[in-house]
Amino acid sequence: MSYLRKGVSGEPVKILQAKLGVAADGDFGPGTEKALKDYQSAHGLAADGVAGPDTFMAMGLAELVLLGVGSKGETVKKLQAALGVDADGVFGKGTKAAVVAFQEKNGLDVDGFAGPATLAKMPAFAAVVTEAHVAAAEMPAGAAPSGEALPTAPGATADASAEQPPKKSVWGTVKGWFS
Repeated sequence: MSYLRKGVSGEPVKILQAKLGVAADGDFGPGTEKALKDYQSAHGLAADGVAGPDTFMAMGLAELVLLGVGSKGETVKKLQAALGVDADGVFGKGTKAAVVAFQEKNGLDVDGFAGPATLAKMPAFAAVVTEAHVAAAEMPAGAAPSGEALPTAPGATADASAEQPPKKSVWGTVKGWFS
């Protein structure tokens, strides 16, 4: 869930490209991939050319973090610890249920995704996910959701039952599938 890699396009790619200092055309091509791998390598991340939650957090791009079923990594583990569930780093059905309960308890939109609005309400993320990130995560003015399913996590298979990003999420602008 919420990963960017070669072949994907949309507003989240533009945000990533701007942070990497490459042409922000919104198409994740070879130049973006190389710049991302260079960044990942220089910052002790897996230099796989795939931008996911851990890379976004390392880059200060909390507005691009959108954790859902299938997400993996240290950011998921931190979320799970904050929710008081088994912190194995894999966002599964149990983590989703805990996110839903947290959202209900805190007056948030209940969608089962842990994006900036949800993370900003958690003390564990308070220093790194701000209201500015929450605002930046919403759809850009004038943008319309693509209607396409959100690309799945690397190694996951995409199917018609794949969960959709929250309606206001900038992730609704992503186009392209990858396997």
